Amino acid sequence: MIEDLLAYGWWVAAICIVVGFAALVKGADWLVDGASAIAKRFGISDLVIGLTVVAFGTSMPEFVVNMVSVAEGSTDLAITNIVGSNIINTFVILGLTALVYPIVSQKRSRDFDIPMSIIAGVLVLILVAVQLPFGEADKGIGHLGGGVLLAFFCYFLYNTFRNAKEGVKELKSEGVKELKSEGVKELKSEGVKELTIQRAIGLIIGGLVGLVVGGELIVKSAVDLATRMGVSEAIIGLTIVALGTSLPELATSVIAAAKHNSDIAIGNVFGSNIFNVFFVLGTSAVIRPLPAYEGIELDACMAAMGSIIVWLAVKTNKERKVQRWAGALLLIVYGAYLAYRLWTV
Repeated sequence: MIEDLLAYGWWVAAICIVVGFAALVKGADWLVDGASAIAKRFGISDLVIGLTVVAFGTSMPEFVVNMVSVAEGSTDLAITNIVGSNIINTFVILGLTALVYPIVSQKRSRDFDIPMSIIAGVLVLILVAVQLPFGEADKGIGHLGGGVLLAFFCYFLYNTFRNAKEGVKELKSEGVKELKSEGVKELKSEGVKELTIQRAIGLIIGGLVGLVVGGELIVKSAVDLATRMGVSEAIIGLTIVALGTSLPELATSVIAAAKHNSDIAIGNVFGSNIFNVFFVLGTSAVIRPLPAYEGIELDACMAAMGSIIVWLAVKTNKERKVQRWAGALLLIVYGAYLAYRLWTV
């Protein structure tokens, strides 16, 4: 059915991509609301819901697009969706957010999240640039590489749960009745809707349908559009698909900055980056090896470089902020990178 629609022209493919993104975002939203409501009914804490259901839900657009891409054999799209999303998250989202209002960094972000994001970018670069032993036939992220990424994800989850529980214990031991710490607040699933079981199950089913339909529309339309434009799937993945799957984070961060609450941006962005590489890309590679494509080394370098720039920016001033000049630098570097990638197509 989708193939029949795409036969009408490139403009249909463009519309299908927009509709796909809308279905993807709404589907993720419904899935999180339904799953969170059911988790609350079974007595699961806000902390656990925030660290699992909500965290996973924010990465569902990238996850679904990757699963569909792997199933369709569009491996270039699977890699560039993740690498491109992380580049846009760091350079564009944090850049724009810092321009609106300087971003305050939390200690957890400076000492763990940003370094983990740097490791993620460097690890992807190593995996795609070096042909690994143990049966890996080509350069790229194979089954072994995917397993390595998932191992890092398990460590990330363990560390996050441990630190979150310690933070809650410290607050309780001090007699604090309300959790006002920003670090703990970010981990709580605030605003979990009270829903009936039937309503929650309906949202979960509707969310899953939206995710599947949206993912199918995006992947097939993106491949069709790339073919019509005479460019590679990698370029479409780095630009249109990556930007689309990052739109929820972009809107959230910029609106928060306008309200002078920009401190949530770093945690959201780097948490998403870590989740994308270690879990989504790792799972994709375990299911189907992801061969390297032309230019992937530069893309992986950019993913790591963005995290390094932000880390240096918050470490070199007493306020531990991403100042406006750093935001401008991020946007300039991204603009130069994008121009070069499009020029060399």
